[in-house]
Amino acid sequence: MEEMLKKVFSGDRRTVARAITMVENKDPRRYRLLTGLRPQGSKALIIGITGSPGAGKSALVDRLTTEYRRKGLTVGIIAVDPSSPFTGGALLGDRIRMQQHATDPGVFIRSMGTRGSLGGLALATGEVAQILAASGKDIILIETVGVGQSEMEIMKIADTTVVVLTPGAGDSIQTIKAGIMEIADVFALNKADLPGARRMAREVRAMVETNCHGAPWCPPVVETVTINGQGVSELAQAIEKHCQYLSESGKLEEKRRQRVLDELSGTIVSLFGEWVEQQGLQQGPLRNAARRIAAGQVDLYGAAVAVLQGIFAGGFKEEVYYFGGQDV
Repeated sequence: MEEMLKKVFSGDRRTVARAITMVENKDPRRYRLLTGLRPQGSKALIIGITGSPGAGKSALVDRLTTEYRRKGLTVGIIAVDPSSPFTGGALLGDRIRMQQHATDPGVFIRSMGTRGSLGGLALATGEVAQILAASGKDIILIETVGVGQSEMEIMKIADTTVVVLTPGAGDSIQTIKAGIMEIADVFALNKADLPGARRMAREVRAMVETNCHGAPWCPPVVETVTINGQGVSELAQAIEKHCQYLSESGKLEEKRRQRVLDELSGTIVSLFGEWVEQQGLQQGPLRNAARRIAAGQVDLYGAAVAVLQGIFAGGFKEEVYYFGGQDV
């Protein structure tokens, strides 16, 4: 593990790929790996790119990568694709649109399937971002699945969230709906050369002005065309200004502290879920409680609370727990 950590810190591509696979496959060693990486993983800026399917997120990520490489910055890309509900597999087609960067040593591209996770990200996305940050990447671009108005997990991971919109994606009512429109730090109106782009830009800007109410940061609306690169430089500048605002206002540290809290909560839930799953495969108090619930002898919530009380009182043992007078 020490040797693996050293190679990740040095940016060795093969070792970084192995570390990501370890995290994705829930290898028990991943906790030692991530613990060793954490002190090194706080310098990179994490930028989330989200929006509806077909909005041009992959092409925009490709153009932004070119812009950052022109400035001499190294880039890590995490592209999340939907997994099949039938086979569990994923096409991972986003990297097809990023082929020009595949051989660039300053760019690391990783495609991930959601593996059933909701919210637009895979379960391991945050941990993969930690690995890429520790490997020395200056910028980490996370492209979400693109599932719709409830895709908001990215705001918990990214320092700056870019919501990508396209003309013809709905009427003016769509711009004022709660959900994904509210998480944007920057709006990118992509395919701005299509009919209706100017009208949509006006509507989004009107929505932003209405919602700002004197707020210190109002999300700018940047019009882009990925075919010729129009507006991409301006988009990169808008992202940079938002990161600068976060840094100067102290909100960047606040955001990262909240991220650590979310990671801690998520890790506790994940570990507990794995532990309960293992206990469910064994004969013991958990399966005994399940049988009693199925037989109608105790209620579900009473049994659940009793089990939790038993855990915090010293772990699962072959003794009877009581809750609400019920013998669990």
